[in-house]
Amino acid sequence: MIPKMSVGWQTTMADLALILFIVTAAGISSEIQKRQAPVLPVSGEPLAIYSDAEGAPPLSQWLAEQAPDQRQQLSLVVRYEAGHAPEAAAKAIEMARAAGPAGQSARIILEQGPKAEALAVLAFDQGEEKMAQTLQQDRQN
Repeated sequence: MIPKMSVGWQTTMADLALILFIVTAAGISSEIQKRQAPVLPVSGEPLAIYSDAEGAPPLSQWLAEQAPDQRQQLSLVVRYEAGHAPEAAAKAIEMARAAGPAGQSARIILEQGPKAEALAVLAFDQGEEKMAQTLQQDRQN
């Protein structure tokens, strides 16, 4: 004869406490991982995109036609085929020089891709800290 075991409220409470402990531990672990994650550049929606293709106007002319705003960030994205990284880096530096004053603070991104291409992207994607400082400086002037 097998005795019948009854499950009381203590067992149910112990199970719920264990589940609560596991959920809390997982939440704390993910918060710690978020704090230790590297800070990545903010990526905003592009306002204007320039492609350095045949027949395109010079980069300096394209930038002159855009509405100037100190909060905009110029990003130069140069994609290259495998084995052509030095040429891509030289192209990015050439574009930064051609951009004039905007090129001095441009973000340069080199990435390997299926084909070589060079883009310039204007977007409101400076860091929040930089944006707030710029707004405060504008108010003081």
